[in-house]
Amino acid sequence: MQKTSLFDCDAVPIEVLKQRAFNFRWAETAPDVIPLTAADPDFRCAPEISQAIANYALEGVFSYGPHQGLTSFKEALSEGLAHRKDYRLNPELILPIDSVASAMYVVAKTYLQPGDEAIIFDPVDFLFEQAVLAAGAQVKRCRFDAKRGEFDLDSLTELLSERTKLIGVCNPHNPLGRLMSLHELTTLAHFAKQHNLMILNDEIWSDIVYPGHTMHSFHHLEPALMERVITVYGFSKSFALAGLRVGAIFSPSVQHHQQLVTCANVMTTAGGVSTLSQIAATQAVLNCWYWVDEFLIHLTKMRDYAVERLNKMPGVQCTAPQATYLLFPDISATGLSSEALTDELLKDKLAVVPGSPRFFGPAAQGHIRICFATSNTLLSQGLDRMESTLHRLGVQ
Repeated sequence: MQKTSLFDCDAVPIEVLKQRAFNFRWAETAPDVIPLTAADPDFRCAPEISQAIANYALEGVFSYGPHQGLTSFKEALSEGLAHRKDYRLNPELILPIDSVASAMYVVAKTYLQPGDEAIIFDPVDFLFEQAVLAAGAQVKRCRFDAKRGEFDLDSLTELLSERTKLIGVCNPHNPLGRLMSLHELTTLAHFAKQHNLMILNDEIWSDIVYPGHTMHSFHHLEPALMERVITVYGFSKSFALAGLRVGAIFSPSVQHHQQLVTCANVMTTAGGVSTLSQIAATQAVLNCWYWVDEFLIHLTKMRDYAVERLNKMPGVQCTAPQATYLLFPDISATGLSSEALTDELLKDKLAVVPGSPRFFGPAAQGHIRICFATSNTLLSQGLDRMESTLHRLGVQ
């Protein structure tokens, strides 16, 4: 009974969320606003994870952990992803780190120097650009071809310069909800190998893939094409553990692993991830995939419901995502900019993320991003408010 009720309408602990859910969400919006904003579930994590944290904490000993993370966590992650995704990860080449966001910054800092360039997608999550800029480098953008429904990888050669050192890959893609094909991944891997580039491979969304679609990864390619791929992986999207700030970096060799260890400052205790967070993530990857599976059943219903409703709204076009729990509807036909519509929606007590350069790059304009990792009731109410806004504005 418990597993079937994990994502019921009454499973959202709104009062707790209003105290704890930050980053544009419940704790940072007015009490009567529905925030379909940051990509963070509105549901409690699997109870086994909470219990694991409690059991560890009750011992009352919070000593320093190993500099390069708990061996038990790294072994669990290797075992869990081998079973779940058919990855072959050497536990000794896994570096636990405090979130995928931190991991992206470490990878960028490791492989980029001031004056270098990195190629990233457009649109894509803002952390790719911010990580590159923090390393003192600049971005070049590979745009999404909406007509073909894929990124223009043919333009990579034009974007390349003698200063290019890294390619950022978001797979599954935020905010488009798109999965990379094996052909695209192979093309990127060959390009990186040919031009001596590193690939920052963000797979934080790789567990949220809908029925009828397959998650392909660089980790499914031949080993020779993995030699320049650094993967970052986390637990916030699939297990609802954003506040624990726990993730990992997967390296293809001892040399790359040692470079990342040095850059992450874990050997000095200035970097690293909480032992409690590693305990939680270990429990998640070993025993809580049932929660992810139930979550996906719920998310599939929410996705289909929201896409159908959005496509009936005037001036709105929305494609169903293959992965993630994000919608990225095209609202350009409303005649409003992404920021203007977002402001109008907030007047009617609905918060969404505008498709602005700040969040996703120049190609995001004309869109808004909606997170649907919530209950049917809250999602329905949010979409009701969006309909009311469009009606109030006279959108035809």
